[in-house]
Amino acid sequence: MWKYYALLSAFFAALTAILSKVGVKGINGNVATAIRTFIVLILAWAIVLASGQLKEIKEINKLNLLFLVLSGIATGLSWIFYFKALETGDISKVAPIDKLSVVFAMVLAFLILKEPFTPQTIIGGLLITGGTLVLIWQ
Repeated sequence: MWKYYALLSAFFAALTAILSKVGVKGINGNVATAIRTFIVLILAWAIVLASGQLKEIKEINKLNLLFLVLSGIATGLSWIFYFKALETGDISKVAPIDKLSVVFAMVLAFLILKEPFTPQTIIGGLLITGGTLVLIWQ
């Protein structure tokens, strides 16, 4: 099931890139990020409330909270820099560079989480890196 969720995530990330590029035209990237974040906030809480999962908040411990806060900060910074890049860059170049996050995540998962590096993950990471370089090569 996780593969379907990952594919949907990739599709909506691509759609996000297109919609964001159009939406950021003529406005400051920070303002665009704030608007987008507000909408994500509403959507996320609506899903929690509609699914009856609000009661699960009491299960969050201090370590969960710490890492979720740090993740939120990282997400916010990612979005801010992404919108800044979209303000002036072509989406066909910004998006591939942004997707190097996949390679960074693979390396960090190996170093921090001790996830295994298989030949497939190494080859996949190299292909993503190579593809990105091909797309952004001047």
